[in-house]
Amino acid sequence: MPSPASRRLLRRGLIAGAVVLIVAGGLVAFVLLHAPGNVSNPGVQFTQPTSATTTTSSTTRAARRRAANTFAWPWYGYDAGRTRNFNSAANLRPPVHHGWTFDAKALLEFPPVIWHGTMFMLGDDGIAHAIRTTNGRQIWSRQVGTLAAASPAVDGRDHLIVLPVLSRHGTSPGGGAFLALSMRTGRTVWVHPLPAGSESSPIISGSTVYFGDQSGTLYSMRLRDGHVYWTYHAAGAIKGGPALVGGVLYFGDYAGRVYAIRAVNGRAVWTVGTDGAHFGFGSGQFYATPAVAYGRVYIGNTDGRVYSFGTAHGTLAWATGTGAYVYAAAAVADPPKLGPTVYVGSYDGYLYAFDARSGRVRWRHYAGGRISGAAVVIDGVVYFSVLRIRRTVGLDAATGRVVFSFGDGDFSAAIADQHALYVDGYGSVNQFLPGRAPARRRAHRRRAHRTHRHAAHRGHRRAGRRLHRRAVRTGRQRARRSTTKRHSRRKTVARTR
Repeated sequence: MPSPASRRLLRRGLIAGAVVLIVAGGLVAFVLLHAPGNVSNPGVQFTQPTSATTTTSSTTRAARRRAANTFAWPWYGYDAGRTRNFNSAANLRPPVHHGWTFDAKALLEFPPVIWHGTMFMLGDDGIAHAIRTTNGRQIWSRQVGTLAAASPAVDGRDHLIVLPVLSRHGTSPGGGAFLALSMRTGRTVWVHPLPAGSESSPIISGSTVYFGDQSGTLYSMRLRDGHVYWTYHAAGAIKGGPALVGGVLYFGDYAGRVYAIRAVNGRAVWTVGTDGAHFGFGSGQFYATPAVAYGRVYIGNTDGRVYSFGTAHGTLAWATGTGAYVYAAAAVADPPKLGPTVYVGSYDGYLYAFDARSGRVRWRHYAGGRISGAAVVIDGVVYFSVLRIRRTVGLDAATGRVVFSFGDGDFSAAIADQHALYVDGYGSVNQFLPGRAPARRRAHRRRAHRTHRHAAHRGHRRAGRRLHRRAVRTGRQRARRSTTKRHSRRKTVARTR
């Protein structure tokens, strides 16, 4: 029979265990009840889009040529709000046919830009290229660093392209710079060292360029010579590029905060934090470049949610969760019969179409792999790339139906001008022209295919004959060796006798 002391110890142990279970259950319930979910405040300011006239397909060929020669896709995101929404003078909706391919021989994590018939791009190896949009031929290339991950921006006034690099001499971020090159020759005009490096795609307004860096500093610089007008220090690294609307710069940082900063003097209009990570006890990170439209800021976070804030005061309008990280920047468009919509990919493998006002999911498309690069809307088609699968997909913006697929791509998807679509592969740019390939080209491809098939057939026959001759030679050699061995055995037996 247990002693009174042991019974007391047993009772105390049972009571302590029950207390631990109750406390643990309370903590689990608290976490579940307070875990961040979807938020929707559609009453927050929202500016309805006005009907805009677009150039029709009846535009003359000469007018299209003039438009193409003076066309500009000057920075990452196309317009100052970085909406990535473009309607061409020509109809670039599929079907389209391949024109040319330029091989940059390095990962193109961010898309190129265009200025008056010249395309500029920056590879992850730190080499900048200038090529002609008409034929894909290279004009110049310059080694500006050893590690880069951003799009350049074009300054047509001073005939410069400006670009950030993460490193000028190593393979990891640090010891970077911000540079200005001559558009015509690629010659370095000026360099501003950035000890932390930068992968923030710049944006230009007048004679000023704006970008952030890895140390969390937002810069305002004079384009002509790199003179620094002002800096603003955020709470974390600024990875994405700022959007510029109404004289205000909008961006997020790696501390999980979003900022609205006056472009003229660098003073804060508002800043706001998030709590979508660690069961509501912490912030995720903003890697993506924001898109600004309809009086809202749209930006994805590594906590798996896409956020919408009012531009006036930073009020949270909605936050809608996906199944994984959202590194990709959003595209914003107003498709007919659908209304204002935000398109963004997630690491859960889905491309989402959100109601721009409420955050409700209109439709989603499973891509079969992670989506890390920004989507872009061109002539009513949403283009995006699938990470590691190496594929670029185009979906009808209104329905999510697949209308285009190309067997290359990883991060960035595409850009366009008034006469062609340019699809970004892993390390290449591929031109696509409207309509199906001309009959002459299709016939040429069929002849080339037949020639290749016949050559392969002839090659197989030749290979078969070679194998036959080799087998015959091998058989003869074996027969000779066998005959030689028989003769030697006979001679040995004769000597023995």
